[in-house]
Amino acid sequence: MKPIARVAVVGLGLMGGSLARALAVRDVRVLGYDDDPESLDSAEREGIVHERLDAELTRVASADVIVLATPVDAAIRLLPSVARSANGVRLVMDMASTKRSIVSAAELNGLGTRYVGAHPLTGSHRSGWRASRATLFDEARVFLCPTSATTPDALALAEAFWRGLRAGVEIMDAAQHDEQMAWRSHLPHVMSGALAVVLGDMGIPRSALGPGGRDMTRLAGSAPSLWTSIVEDNHEPLVVALAALERRLARVREDLRARDSAGTHEFLAGARAWFDGEPLTGGETER
Repeated sequence: MKPIARVAVVGLGLMGGSLARALAVRDVRVLGYDDDPESLDSAEREGIVHERLDAELTRVASADVIVLATPVDAAIRLLPSVARSANGVRLVMDMASTKRSIVSAAELNGLGTRYVGAHPLTGSHRSGWRASRATLFDEARVFLCPTSATTPDALALAEAFWRGLRAGVEIMDAAQHDEQMAWRSHLPHVMSGALAVVLGDMGIPRSALGPGGRDMTRLAGSAPSLWTSIVEDNHEPLVVALAALERRLARVREDLRARDSAGTHEFLAGARAWFDGEPLTGGETER
């Protein structure tokens, strides 16, 4: 397989910035764009971005790989420009947390044969170029969601790309991915946000919480614009997950109201059994 020498990274926030850093330290030439000029200037000044791209992405054709590191709605809007400019590009990917809509959009824009949706299950509640780091993908799990037309060569190149960044790879259907992420990632995030809002309504600041409360509300510090696009794009399976959570909380409330100690203990014992059931491995800081 011909090595990857040039990668265009569109979006230099936490994910895209970390990707650009990880590629640069591996001597890959990075073509970069961000709609925040300060982030792009910083990336170029630090020697991470070697060539600047314009907003129309007219020069992405010289890249081997293009990665759209933007929220899913923004990535979908970029696909027509990519399709017009990326004739010689071997692989196009995104890094969004949802996959079904963007994989479908890639096919509609004529990119299906060389498109692979990617979702690195890693991240931070911090955002922006300054939060990025070259080691973000070390030991991370990356889901790859090909289109119905993705060629074996494009999928193999995507696997090699992420394994070269020390990430593990799992290939999954886009619809299955989104259904699983509603439970594994998006439900915990919305729950953290709901807890933060309720505490705020009661006038309780984060500084008043103990370590457990701060852990529970950490995800509430994530970028609202990013997460609005994620939860809206994956609203159908997330609504199902939220309904299940609401039923469980309602049952806890009723057990407490009825002074049903056995029911309350059963709930807490079930939570502990889940917690003890499978130890986490390294690199599983989930987003």
